[in-house]
Amino acid sequence: MDKREDSLPPEELMVDEDFDHERDAAPPDTELDEDDRLKPEFVRDVIDLAEAGEHEAARERVGRLHPADIADLFELVSDEDRPLLASVLGDLLSPDVLAEMNDYVRERLIDLLAPEQVAEIASELDTDDAVAIIEDMEEDEQQAVLDALDPEDRAAIQDALSFPEETAGRLMQREYVAVPEHVTVGDVIDRLREDQDLTPDFWEIFVVDPMHRPIGTCQLSWILRTPRDIAISDVMQREQTLIPVDMDQEEVALRFQKYALISAAVVDKAGRLVGMITVDDIVHIIQEEAGEDILRLSGAGDGDINEPIRETYSARVRWLVANLGTALVASTIVGLFGGAIEHMVALAALMPIVAGVGGNAGTQTLAVTVRALAMNQLTDSNSWRAVWREMKIALLNGGTIALIAGSGTALWFANPGLGGVIAAAMIVNIFVAGVAGVAIPLLLDRLDQDPAVASSIFVTMTTDSMGFLAFLGLAVASGLTSL
Repeated sequence: MDKREDSLPPEELMVDEDFDHERDAAPPDTELDEDDRLKPEFVRDVIDLAEAGEHEAARERVGRLHPADIADLFELVSDEDRPLLASVLGDLLSPDVLAEMNDYVRERLIDLLAPEQVAEIASELDTDDAVAIIEDMEEDEQQAVLDALDPEDRAAIQDALSFPEETAGRLMQREYVAVPEHVTVGDVIDRLREDQDLTPDFWEIFVVDPMHRPIGTCQLSWILRTPRDIAISDVMQREQTLIPVDMDQEEVALRFQKYALISAAVVDKAGRLVGMITVDDIVHIIQEEAGEDILRLSGAGDGDINEPIRETYSARVRWLVANLGTALVASTIVGLFGGAIEHMVALAALMPIVAGVGGNAGTQTLAVTVRALAMNQLTDSNSWRAVWREMKIALLNGGTIALIAGSGTALWFANPGLGGVIAAAMIVNIFVAGVAGVAIPLLLDRLDQDPAVASSIFVTMTTDSMGFLAFLGLAVASGLTSL
């Protein structure tokens, strides 16, 4: 038989271009700008249509958006307009939209819905997305939603809620595909085609032993390209990355990044398969954890523009109060040299320069160190090497800045002695800043404290205090203030 006759006709292999275009077409240019953000005029038009009672027109315009863009729409409108928008859009406010929505905005919208409505939405979502919606509700409201769920969905969500927040148990999906090791590729294909209860989204199947412990994985592409009579155990990859159910989500994200995973099996303490985590969940975690570390360095709390003002105030003010306390240390040192400053006013003008440059040098080192700790690049094996590296960098930076600052000061004030003092103070303070920037977060990490939370305050206190002490102390020791 001619090989060409055994294949499908070209027209049967062609994709329905009209269908795909209709399904995947991007929203019109009038709705999104060049950066794929909703245009302000589009947001205003939708609200105007809703307020004017032209609900069908508003639904028609919003209905062309991707669920993620609809979620953005709710985040862009004011708190006062969100209830109206939710009532107008109706079923366009789908589970997929809620899953993409900012946590604070979603929480406010959920408060507007009856428990039965929330339960209906949760039942259509993967377990991890359903948990994200329910976990922040008040206890009585949460229980009302759980009571309205089907027993199977309720059991899965209650099981997820039993795990600590930000662990693999909360993050994982309970819907996965697992097969015993004795089946053939043909058996697997038949099951995938016939079982209507399988999760719709998966990239690999997990092969388990009689105790339901994962012993290998098999990508769908391997299954489709393997003869039906081959045993699945001969196709599967035995080496795999298993995620303990109690592992912190940040560590989970690091494993996905390190081993380039698309999905991974989650196992309980007995090694049994209980769920899977997919890369689309990890993308959110990586973004969230990276943002958290940056915001914690500045003491800005969650740093979400949708966060209630009271919560933002509470998160920020306590760090400002702590910073006020540490600033008193530096001011006390300045007070000890009050007489020298009165005798030589130039010292007052130059003090902020020494402290400011040292603070920036410490912040640079601190940011690099906190990132390295978060990415597991800095461990017991190389911590001393990192400290030594930052000391050398600090000396190089200090020498460069000292040369510039010392020369400039000597020329401006026509006082070579003063130039030498500020140059020496710069070297001392930048060196101390480099050591503090790496040593303080390392110490906090050894004490099982988050280095991103408190490091910046201690580093700033160290650089300010040492800057003032070195500069004023050297000025007095050199006899400049007695001239």
